Amino acid sequence: MKIRVYYEDTDCGGIVYFANYLKFCERARSNIFFEKGLSPHQDNEFFVVKGIEAEYIKSAKFGELLDVTTKVLSKTAVTVEILQEIFREKELLFSSKVKLVYLKSSKPARIPKQILEIFE
Repeated sequence: MKIRVYYEDTDCGGIVYFANYLKFCERARSNIFFEKGLSPHQDNEFFVVKGIEAEYIKSAKFGELLDVTTKVLSKTAVTVEILQEIFREKELLFSSKVKLVYLKSSKPARIPKQILEIFE
């Protein structure tokens, strides 16, 4: 997913504020559903982040066009672990491993087949 860095994403020096890399990744995760005509939140069923491991490698700057990639690392009946990376052209800027847990009525639940297929 392509993301443009806007002024609101940066600090006073024009460098992307560290928390915004996580927001860019969240947008990309939501976009996976939107591209399939679905919503990442359906009634009382949705994913939550259980854990995240992030590495900040290089800074992105105001006005740049970034590419957020998402790759599935593993799946279980109730979790999905993904690798998300942010690139400026071919240069890696940020990398994160994210463990998502599927909830139904605020409790871990089996991921429906239709949703699990999105991650294939």
